[in-house]
Amino acid sequence: MKNTAPTASSLLSSSRRHHFLKPALGLALSLATAGAFAQAPAPMKLATVVWIGYGPFYVADALDLYKKYKLKVSLQVFNDPALIPSAIASGAVDGGMLTYDQVVGQVAAGRAMKVVMPIDYSNGGDAIVADSSVTKVTDFKGKKIGYNPLSPSDFLLSYALKINGLGEKDISPVSMTPEAVPAAMASGALPIGVTYEPSLSQILGQGGGKKFKVVFSSKNAPGLIADVLVFDDKVIKAKPAEITGIMKAYLDGLAYMKAKPDDAAKIIGKFMGVSASEVKEQLSGVYNIPLAEMPKAFTKAKETTSYYASGEIIAELLKAKGQITTIPATEATFDASLVKALAK
Repeated sequence: MKNTAPTASSLLSSSRRHHFLKPALGLALSLATAGAFAQAPAPMKLATVVWIGYGPFYVADALDLYKKYKLKVSLQVFNDPALIPSAIASGAVDGGMLTYDQVVGQVAAGRAMKVVMPIDYSNGGDAIVADSSVTKVTDFKGKKIGYNPLSPSDFLLSYALKINGLGEKDISPVSMTPEAVPAAMASGALPIGVTYEPSLSQILGQGGGKKFKVVFSSKNAPGLIADVLVFDDKVIKAKPAEITGIMKAYLDGLAYMKAKPDDAAKIIGKFMGVSASEVKEQLSGVYNIPLAEMPKAFTKAKETTSYYASGEIIAELLKAKGQITTIPATEATFDASLVKALAK
């Protein structure tokens, strides 16, 4: 929208037309105008998908918790998470919410995208669901499986297949978005699908809850599907204060969720298009990381809650699938400085 506020030059023109305007008053007005510009909220665009783990951001958006940090943040919702990295790279958005495996893939491809803050771990919120003909992962052999390529669903499936002695060559992949999986399975076109909340609950609720079941989920791979806040390195260097403000608003949103769970559930439900009770149910499938625990993600450790451990597994899977040719250094995938500054 065009800014209609008077500029210093327009005020000067006005003073030339109206000789009775005293110079001191003109200067005061100019300074006031400059001050107004300085106080204007900094606009920031964040790419997101509808995912229960991003609840604190939805709360921050609804309550405008960004305002006190002098920010005007707009959430850009994507139906396909695979499209977010290119939006970040092109500058269409300032940053976005991705899964850590996506970041590893982007860095391996030469893009300078970095995690600035861990958001959550999926703890059952991502899952592979199947009909009654399938009881275990080894039953996937030869069957059609619907999932979104180059996404968390693809990664979860690849991991499940690998630890059960199978590979992509053993299945019949069907490309579709996570949101399309419920309808495809309901129609009988697919015996197996990979998706996440809220689509996961939609599938499990069909047939009175008896038609489909979870065969493998992120509970079987703790920390491997980790959601993160990501910016291009250039944006991190140019807008550290703005990014820090976004992180603080996220933490404020998380605090609100804990202090007022019922109100927060209504807010998140409105954003996600589900009921407040469904929000509470889905929240059990994720673990939002508090500030005190965030530095651990950037620290070398054997636990998969550390990017060093989970990143190694992720990169090896991506390389085995031919999605990346070289494994990037873990340090190249994140910038821990802003989290460390906040956690002091």
